[in-house]
Amino acid sequence: MTESGIEARVLAFISRHRLVAGDETVVVGVSGGADSVCLLHILAGCRGRLGIGLHVAHLNHELREAEAEADAEYVSALAGSLGIPVTIGREGVAAYRAERACSLEEAARELRYRFLIRVAAEIGANRIAVGHTRDDHVETILMHILRGTGTSGLRGLLPCRSLPGWGQDWVPQSGDALVIRPLLETAREETVRYCQEQRLYPRVDASNVSLSFFRNRLRIHLLPALREYNPAIDRALLRLADVSREDSAFIELQAARLWDEAAGQEEHGAVQLDVEKTANSPIALQRQLLRMALGTVAGNTRDIEINHVEAVRRLLERPVGKWLLLPHGVVCWREYGRLVVGRLTPPDDEAARERPWLAPVPFARLEGQFSLNVPGETALPGWRVRASILREQQVSSLSTSIPPADEDDGPCGFVADFDLQKTGSNLFVRTRRPGDRFYPLGMDSPKKLQDFMVDSKIPRSWRDYVPIVSSERHIAWVVGWRIDDRVKVTADTRHVLRLEFIG
Repeated sequence: MTESGIEARVLAFISRHRLVAGDETVVVGVSGGADSVCLLHILAGCRGRLGIGLHVAHLNHELREAEAEADAEYVSALAGSLGIPVTIGREGVAAYRAERACSLEEAARELRYRFLIRVAAEIGANRIAVGHTRDDHVETILMHILRGTGTSGLRGLLPCRSLPGWGQDWVPQSGDALVIRPLLETAREETVRYCQEQRLYPRVDASNVSLSFFRNRLRIHLLPALREYNPAIDRALLRLADVSREDSAFIELQAARLWDEAAGQEEHGAVQLDVEKTANSPIALQRQLLRMALGTVAGNTRDIEINHVEAVRRLLERPVGKWLLLPHGVVCWREYGRLVVGRLTPPDDEAARERPWLAPVPFARLEGQFSLNVPGETALPGWRVRASILREQQVSSLSTSIPPADEDDGPCGFVADFDLQKTGSNLFVRTRRPGDRFYPLGMDSPKKLQDFMVDSKIPRSWRDYVPIVSSERHIAWVVGWRIDDRVKVTADTRHVLRLEFIG
C-alpha cells in the first residue's frame, strides 16, 4: 500500500502515542461498518512496517437476525481476503440487558468488550484496536457533559487505556488488556471516503440512525443545533478534552504520591482512607483519591459518576456511622479517623464474619424485642444504646430536620432527638414487622415501612436487620434513617430525649 493521506496520519498517530510495540498480535474489533473496516484495512496494509500480527474479532449481538448474520459473513470474508485469522462470536444482548436492567447500548458495549477481552486472552494478545473516530470522541465528551462529569470525563476517549474490567474471568493472565484507538484524529466521513476509494463496501447498520439511542439523538439532533450557535463546536470540545487530559494527568500523578500516605492497608478488597490526610488535601486531590479507592474496590470506575464521588467526599465531614451505597455493590462507611470503601458480599459468604465492613449487613441481628432504659444505657446484640434527657441548650438539629434530597440515599446518623412527652419512656427496640407504618419526618400522612425502605434504597438484604425504636403506640425511629414526625422536637417541647446507637 502506498502511504498517503489518511494512512500516513494514522501511522503518525500510532507512533506518537506508542499504540503498538511491535512483535505482537493486535486484536481488531470489526463490526463491518465503515470505521472498523477502514481501521482493519489500514492496519493490514501497514502491519509489516509496524511489526505486528492481526486477529479480527466480530461479535454477533443477535439483534438484527439476517442482517447480523450477513455482517458476520462479510467480516469473515474480508479478514480472509486480507490473510488475517478471525473469531466470530455470538451473544444475546437483549437477554443480557434484561438481566442487567441496563440500556441496550450499555448491554451491547459490555458484551462486546467482554468478547474482545476473551479473544485477546485466548490468543495471548494484550492490545485491542477499535475504530473510534474523532466524531465518536466529540460525541463522548458531550455525552459526559450532559450526564454530569468531572475533569476526567471531559477527556472523552483516550488514544490508549486499560479496558474496564468485567470480572476476573475476562482479564488476560498476562496482564491488563489495552484498548487502542488509531482513528481518534480521523473524521467519520474520511473513513467512509476511504472505503469507497478502496472498494470495500462496508455494511450499513440501520440502528445507527435510530433515535431510540441516546448517542444517535445527540449526533443527529443536538450537535447540529449546537453548530448553529458555534460552527466550531467540535474543535472547542476537542480543545477542552486536550486541556482536561493534561490537567487530569497532573492530578493523577499528585494523587498517586499522596495515596501511600492517605490509604491504609487493603484488606479483603477494602480500602481504608485516613480522614484527616484526605480531608486536608486540595479538593481536586480528594476527588482523585476517592476515585482511586472506588476503582480499586469495584475493579473499574464505570458507572461511578461525579455525583457519587461528591457524595463520598461529603462523608469526610459526616458523623461516624454514616454510609452510602454505590454502583457495583460498593459501600462507603465513615468510621473514627478513617473512611472505609468496601464491597457488599453475598449473604452466604463465610469470610464476611472476618471483615465486618464488608459483611452483607452492617447491623447485628436482633431477635425479639428489647426494652430501653430511659434514661440510662442498654446493651443489645451489636449495639449499646444510650438514652439521655437533655436541657434545651444541649439540643441539636441533627435529627429534627428533614434530610436534604441528595442525601436521602443513606442513613442520617445514629443519634436522634425526640419530644419525651410524645414518645414516653417505655420504648423498645425491634426489627420490622409486617404491616408496619409510620409518619416519616416531614410527612403528614403515614407510609408503609416497606415502601419507605425501598424509596430510601435500603438494600433488600439489610431490611430485616435495621433497628426500629418503637413506643407502645407506634414507631418512633427507623434507626439511621428517619424519625417519626409525631415525636419530633418542637418549640413547645419541654423535655428532650436523645437516643444514641453505638456500634
